[in-house]
Amino acid sequence: MKEDTVYKSGFVTLIGRPNVGKSTLMNHLIGQKIAITSNKPQTTRNRIQTVLTLDNAQIVFLDTPGIHKAKNKLGNYMVNVAEHTLNEVDVILWLVEPTNYIGAGERHIIEQLKKTKTPVFLVINKTDTVKREEVLTFIDTYRKELDFQEIVPVSALKGDNTEELVKCIVAYLPEGQPFYDEDTVTDQPMRQIVAELIREKALRLLEEEIPHGIAVSVESMKEKGRICHIDATIVCERESHKGIVIGKGGQMLKKIGSKARPEIEDLLEMQVNLQLWVKVKKDWRDSDFLLKNFGYNPGDGMSRE
Repeated sequence: MKEDTVYKSGFVTLIGRPNVGKSTLMNHLIGQKIAITSNKPQTTRNRIQTVLTLDNAQIVFLDTPGIHKAKNKLGNYMVNVAEHTLNEVDVILWLVEPTNYIGAGERHIIEQLKKTKTPVFLVINKTDTVKREEVLTFIDTYRKELDFQEIVPVSALKGDNTEELVKCIVAYLPEGQPFYDEDTVTDQPMRQIVAELIREKALRLLEEEIPHGIAVSVESMKEKGRICHIDATIVCERESHKGIVIGKGGQMLKKIGSKARPEIEDLLEMQVNLQLWVKVKKDWRDSDFLLKNFGYNPGDGMSRE
């Protein structure tokens, strides 16, 4: 970085209803898979912090759980995490579907955004699924609801217009030195990323049978020579769910492991020996102790230091 170059750095949060593509967009922007994705809503449970370092700026992205109507303590925690970030950041990216219909969930988010003084960008995602001329009507629909600093249509999946989004973000960041080293991509512990990758494969393979009642805990990660040996436990809420996760003759558990292993190997850049186990913890999503045990800590905050 040159002495006379104005450097900017700041925090940007991605909010929106479940399944609008927040994790997909963040993964694309930083060029690496950190947040897990699936076609199920509420896939992201924690606030995931990732870092994009450019020649003239550093953007720290916060991918939050989708804002939704909570049904248990885990749900309450997820919504609180998402709403709590609004006043802690420099820019808010509100991701929406390409539609003219503004439902109750979006209305709730609009009311939250009206209370904040943080600049809000409307990001209309999934533009690859609609005609270009239709996007203008979606912009008009949302523009009437809130005074947005910027409106940027993108396709997180295809990467369309994401460079323009980054330019807009940098323009609104304050001057300042980077918060992280330039080679930092995330503040998430490696164990947590590995656990999330395993959970993603379980969510995708189990389809609708066990929507949200699973968590993954990495019990041990030990490197021996060129191999990382990982023991992880998939936790479900019922005995009947345990049988589904294991599958006939252990086939489903093997499939989850075989799908997760290559991505973990790419992440760790070494060979992985992955051992998976299944345990039942009844109603863990309503247990404060178990929620904290699985890494969902309502006391977690964001530090600029």
